[in-house]
Amino acid sequence: MAQPNSAIENIVRLMTEGGDARLHLDPRTGLNRYFSAPRPSKAIAYASSTANDISEAAFAHVAQVAGEIGTELAPADYTVRLEAIRGRIRRAYGVAPEVAIVLSASGTDLEYVALACVAGLAPQGVHNILLGADEVGSGCIHSAHGYYFADETPLGVAVSPGLPVPGLGGPMVDLVDLKVRDERDRPRPSGEIAALMAEAVRDARAAGRHALVHIVHGSKTGLILPSLADADVMSAEHGEAISLVVDACQARIAAPAVADYLERDAMVFVTGSKFMGGPPFSGFALVPARFRREAQPLPAGLATIFRRAEWPLGWPGADGLPESANPGLLLRLEASLYELERFLSLPSDAIERVILAFHAAVRFEIIEKSPAHRVAPYPPGEKIEADTHPIEMRTLSTLDLTELCPEARPGGATFEDAQGWHKAMAEAGVRLGQPVKCVHLGDGRWGATLRIGLSMPIVSDHAALDDAALAAAFERDMAAVREALTAACATTV
Repeated sequence: MAQPNSAIENIVRLMTEGGDARLHLDPRTGLNRYFSAPRPSKAIAYASSTANDISEAAFAHVAQVAGEIGTELAPADYTVRLEAIRGRIRRAYGVAPEVAIVLSASGTDLEYVALACVAGLAPQGVHNILLGADEVGSGCIHSAHGYYFADETPLGVAVSPGLPVPGLGGPMVDLVDLKVRDERDRPRPSGEIAALMAEAVRDARAAGRHALVHIVHGSKTGLILPSLADADVMSAEHGEAISLVVDACQARIAAPAVADYLERDAMVFVTGSKFMGGPPFSGFALVPARFRREAQPLPAGLATIFRRAEWPLGWPGADGLPESANPGLLLRLEASLYELERFLSLPSDAIERVILAFHAAVRFEIIEKSPAHRVAPYPPGEKIEADTHPIEMRTLSTLDLTELCPEARPGGATFEDAQGWHKAMAEAGVRLGQPVKCVHLGDGRWGATLRIGLSMPIVSDHAALDDAALAAAFERDMAAVREALTAACATTV
């Protein structure tokens, strides 16, 4: 049964609350800063690397949940519903009961979880070794340092970006950001990344700090670094002096990879708002039992960010978190898990067929018919090894657009040009992932890029098409993307 407009707008409003300003909708356009909104849209959208709209099917599911919780969600009901969500996450990824699951309003907030888990493991604090902040999210530089990253928290507390979260940030946390690309913009080989990490770990140990080492499983451009083998070497050398955390916030990760990481006592971060296809923003951390056993009481400042039910029952210090509910987060998680479960109900060969058809359409309609080039999601000489990556890593292509409009931009199109194209395309009903800084121009400026990616809802919606219809659907969409990009390039000179 169709929802009345007032009910639809109430559901949309709820899904834009209980987070930070990235959720807010512009009153003029009805869209957030990523040109999306938590309502179904007719836009041609391949923007899962940045943010999604919500599918018709997921919105119907969310509307049902919203009807069940009514006008006010009691803290006890919030606790029960989040426990049910944890159970669904466990089933989807095959996660054992002893693994704790912390829920959060965004992937950026998950960095606080990692810092809380390793607090107190070394006398001088934590040395956080971040990998490729430009390719995982700009806000992570703040949150990985234990600082606030926005003007408000998911509890609506007004804060200042760059100030320490009480009891978490400050002198007990320092941070190094290792670049994933070399001076020629090529991804560094895993061994080179691991060597840089090993040096940072040795520095941490010499300073009496515990090393928190980040692995990226699916960066903004699809990189997986370092390899499991190189991570194993580090773990064997440094033992309990390091902890591993896997940034899989793009959600381009499947149960076998999750199991590999958890087997190594690595925390795993996943968000529901990227490949999973849910609306902005939601996230969860899978935390091995080791961290729960050794955990210090949660820092007092986390009471400005998390609610009690979002941390597992019995976690030290979690009783000091507010006993309140976040219906917006609940609905966003419900939408994301609905899409995850719908996707996982598909046969693996059906998923692969859709992904390969998408990949072929990008090549045929964009790469072969425009000056765009793909940015390789692997280090030089490692294409064969990259081809063994899980099929979900082929759901994202980063487009190097520096050669577009050469007459108007003889030095090459810039990152700022791409930002303008991204906005113009969105206003024309075609939305891609935001530009990312991974290509330099000859004068040192960042070049133009955009990202084009599948989401789980797109795969689910296309899986029933026969081969001819599937190819035609993607080729039609990719042709529309190319035409919108050409128009945006011409009109934003």
